[in-house]
Amino acid sequence: MNGKTMRGLRAAALTGTLLLSVANAFAADPIKLGVLEDQSGDFAAATIGKVHAIQLAAEEINKAGGIDGRPLELVIYDTQSDNTRYQEFMRRVLQRDKVDVVFAGFSSASREAYRPIVNQFDGLAFYNNQYEGGVCDANMIVTGAVPEQQFSTLIPWMMEKYGKKVYTLAADYNFGQISAEWVRNIVKEHGGEMVGEDFIPLGVSQFSQNIQNIQKAKPDFVVTLLVGTAQASYYEQAAAANVNLPMASSVNVGQGYEHKRFKPPSLKDMYVTTNYIEEIDTPASKDFFAKFKAKFPDEPYVNQEAENSYLAVYLYKQMVERAKSTKRDDLRKEIAKGDVCMDAPEGKVCLDPKSQHMSHTIYLAKVGADHSITFPKVWEGIKPYWLGEAGCDLTKSDPSAQYTPSNPPPKN
Repeated sequence: MNGKTMRGLRAAALTGTLLLSVANAFAADPIKLGVLEDQSGDFAAATIGKVHAIQLAAEEINKAGGIDGRPLELVIYDTQSDNTRYQEFMRRVLQRDKVDVVFAGFSSASREAYRPIVNQFDGLAFYNNQYEGGVCDANMIVTGAVPEQQFSTLIPWMMEKYGKKVYTLAADYNFGQISAEWVRNIVKEHGGEMVGEDFIPLGVSQFSQNIQNIQKAKPDFVVTLLVGTAQASYYEQAAAANVNLPMASSVNVGQGYEHKRFKPPSLKDMYVTTNYIEEIDTPASKDFFAKFKAKFPDEPYVNQEAENSYLAVYLYKQMVERAKSTKRDDLRKEIAKGDVCMDAPEGKVCLDPKSQHMSHTIYLAKVGADHSITFPKVWEGIKPYWLGEAGCDLTKSDPSAQYTPSNPPPKN
């Protein structure tokens, strides 16, 4: 067992000890929530806030009397941005730790690494991340935004403002490939032209050839679907090469807060559709941000994944208290009613019974030359409509599959 694994296990044990001290104040047995998130490795910058948000929500809930009178106990492991760790720790939390629910995963590759294990043990997992969409699986609840919420708003807006010639830079795995397919389809539907697509392996940090390709293609704007610390190097390299093109993204800023991490004006004129970032200036957002920073003053940024994770704990609480049960099938009966909703820091959110994905308020965030954020447009109550319309209906059947626009669910 290496040092990183030991640190992850020690972190889990410490968290469990701290929460057990709270649990001792309760007469009832605790509800155990497994947390598998990347607290080290390539994705850690975007994901540590997810763990902190879960800890914040759990502390608030326990102080207010728990979930139906039962304390919430967290079992946390550091998955180290390593898909094999997700598989190892998912088996551990379901088999040994006997958790009631698991919150797990940043990258889509990590989700697809652990999802068969959740299905094997008939567990319940929350995926609290923006992603490429398409998972139709009764063992999964998704609180992050999906392409029909982000691209159907973002891409037409960008084409109307800047022009119809589009170039995509995307991470070369299922998130980037499927997201790029969505972009391609929406561009075509709105009479635009894809003048280039580059798919970049995770871990790549040199973009000189891609920058040359973009300059040669002369697009009106670039869609950036880059993931992780290494790929974020693109922005400063593009600025140094005077690419000077507007950028559109469903993933940057809202997750990796690149506008805070890199010097202006490297992200100038980037437009992002996100369901939450800390700059949202509403009373609910400011209240959440203040509570978060009070507990974790050193947190560099409160991103959309932190908010997704925070609201997910409260959503789970609501479902358990309504069902009077932590059993997956009982919770799904509540989801099937179509009224599992809550007022989140971003605004009102609801779970879609057919797909078990969430509606969102979608904010169009613009990064200025000084890396300040403004919001040219806000779309409220955008539903995750595609899966249900395409044929996914978890109230009737459970294919436990992931679909794409080119590979939709089979029609019954």
